[in-house]
Amino acid sequence: MTARRALALLATLLAGLAGTLPAGNADAAPRRIVIVRHGEKHTPLTLCSIGKERAQALAAQYLSPTSPMSLLRGDPPAAILAMTLHTVETARPIARAWKMKLVAPPIGYVPIRNDRYFNAKLNTVNQRVARDLLENPRWHGKTVLMVWEHFHIASAALEAEFAGEQITLRQLLNLDRVKGVPGGVPKTWPNPNYNFFWILTYDRPEDTVPSRFEVIRQYFAEPFANLPSNNWGAPEPRPPGSGCT
Repeated sequence: MTARRALALLATLLAGLAGTLPAGNADAAPRRIVIVRHGEKHTPLTLCSIGKERAQALAAQYLSPTSPMSLLRGDPPAAILAMTLHTVETARPIARAWKMKLVAPPIGYVPIRNDRYFNAKLNTVNQRVARDLLENPRWHGKTVLMVWEHFHIASAALEAEFAGEQITLRQLLNLDRVKGVPGGVPKTWPNPNYNFFWILTYDRPEDTVPSRFEVIRQYFAEPFANLPSNNWGAPEPRPPGSGCT
């Protein structure tokens, strides 16, 4: 997909990113936001063998249109969003399963770089997407799937680097204000973890803070039962030759 085509899709499906909607727009928030990290990496360009298998497993089971295991069964996502090459590669099988177009910004099709300039570009994507989700009435009552990069989900280090700005989903979606979460929503998504979902539920469309925050761990059934499912913050066991970095 060309950058021009990707930008056109983003403009079409994420209306309001340019900031034309007033702050505090009523009846706007989705009913549910499902957040999942991309699969395990091989290089800045591609996923490793485990990551590719995880992408297929997500499409076949947890994020399938038909599987009894699916978090989305009977609840088609209004959009499937991605933000980087790794998230695009992870999300493509899911989008194909739903026969939907994948939505990603032009920067999502270039190799990721862990530097301030590139992170600032992704910060802008995060800010625009989060604002649109909370202010655009098109999402009212719907579910949105975000296949995302973990630093921009939650990272205390990234927040410290850009102190004074709201740049992670944890900040932008007000997850630090969610009630009833023992210990609070984690400030950092651990680097070794590719095997969890964060699910945000909004009881009322005018809410800007989720009513509920749920963490779901991935335990795949056959033929994907071999995929790692390490504890939160624990090292991920990987077989020799996986090519994962």
